[in-house]
Amino acid sequence: MNILFLAPQPFFQERGTPMAVRLALEVLSMRFRGTKENNIDLLTYHEGTDVKMPQVNLHRIPKIPFVNSVSPGISLKKIICDIFFLFKAISLVRKRSDQNYDVVHAVEESVFIALLIKWIFKIPYIYDMDSSLAMQVTEKWFLLRPLDPVLSYFEKLAVKNSLAVVPVCDALAVIADRHGSSDTHILRDISMLDLTNLPDQNALRKEVGLKDDDVLILYIGNLEHYQGIDLLVESFAKVTDKSKKAHLVIIGGTEEHVEFYKQKAKNLKIADQTHLLGPRPVNHLSTYLLSADILVSPRTKGNNTPMKIYSYLHSGTAIVATDLPTHTQVMNKEVSVLVPATVRDYADGLLSLVEDEGLRKSLGQKAHQLAENEYTFEVFTQRLNDLYDRIGSKILAEAA
Repeated sequence: MNILFLAPQPFFQERGTPMAVRLALEVLSMRFRGTKENNIDLLTYHEGTDVKMPQVNLHRIPKIPFVNSVSPGISLKKIICDIFFLFKAISLVRKRSDQNYDVVHAVEESVFIALLIKWIFKIPYIYDMDSSLAMQVTEKWFLLRPLDPVLSYFEKLAVKNSLAVVPVCDALAVIADRHGSSDTHILRDISMLDLTNLPDQNALRKEVGLKDDDVLILYIGNLEHYQGIDLLVESFAKVTDKSKKAHLVIIGGTEEHVEFYKQKAKNLKIADQTHLLGPRPVNHLSTYLLSADILVSPRTKGNNTPMKIYSYLHSGTAIVATDLPTHTQVMNKEVSVLVPATVRDYADGLLSLVEDEGLRKSLGQKAHQLAENEYTFEVFTQRLNDLYDRIGSKILAEAA
C-alpha cells in the first residue's frame, strides 16, 4: 500500500497534533517494515525537526519568508502555509502518476485537499479528525459565526466522501456520524509518560521552594483563553483563603501570557503561592507530573480531549477537571474530581483534594489503572492496524 500522509503542521515539534502524527507514523512504519511495495510519503510544513522512520519519506513545503513559529489552531500564518501545502500535495500526486497512491491519510484541514485529490485523481482518503474545523474557526473568530452553516456544510462534505473518519474522541465521533460517516473509527491519544529512569522527582518542589507538607497543584499546557487559566487562578485565590499549604505551579505559555498571569496573581494577592515557570522541555513531563500532588485541567471550551489528559491519568496523580465533554468522555468521578466550570465549584474541587491526602491517593491509583488498560501504545497500535486492515480490504474490493 502506498500512502500520502498529509500533516499540515510543523513536524516534528513536541506538541499535541505533531506528537499524534508521529505515533501514527511509527505504527505504520512497523506495519510496513521490510517490504518494498509499501511506502508512506509524509507531507508537512517547512518547520520542525526531521525524523527518520523506515518506509517514511519526508516532504516539506518550501520555506516562506516571514512565516515562522506557526502556532496551533487557525491563524493567518497557517492559512498561508496551507496554500503552499495544497500545491505541494498536488505535485506529489502528479509525480506518482505511474504508480499512484492507494489512499490519502489527511490530518485536520488537509482533508479538504484530500477531497480535491479524490475528485481529480480518484484516490480515496481517510479523515484523521482531531477537531471540528467548523467549531474551531467560529470559536477563534467570533465575526465568522454567521458562516457556521457554510463551514459545517463543507465539513459534512469532507466526512461523507471519506473512506473512513478517525476521530480522537467520542464527541468528534458524534459529529462524524451526524455528518454521514460511512466508517467511524475512534483512535484515542495515549499517555506519553516515561516511567523509566526518572531524575529527581522532588526537583520541581525544590525549584519553587516548597516544604514537605505543602501541596503542589500543577498545570501544564498553553495559556490560551480556552484552557481556563483565568478560572484556575481565580479559583486558586479562594483556595488560599483556607489553605496556606497549597501552591499552584503553571508550566507553559508565551512570555506575554506568563507576564499577564503573574500580574493577575499579584492583583489577587496570591503571588507568593503562584509560580509561573514558562515553557519547559516535554521530555521533563514525566518528572513534573510525578512531582505534583494534584493535576489540573480547567479547560472551558472545546470538545476534543487534550493529549496531556492521558499522561495525567497514567501518572497516578489526582486530577481536578471541568465536567465538560472534553474531559468526561475519558474520565469519570471514580478516577478524578469533575466540577462545573465556575470559580466556586472549581475552588471546592481543589480544596477537597488539598485537604484529603487519602482521596488523592485513591483517585490517583484508579486513574493509573485506567490508563494502563485503555491508553497505551499497544492499544493504539492495535486500533490503527485494525483500521488499515479494514481499509486495505475495501480498496482491494473496489479495485477487483
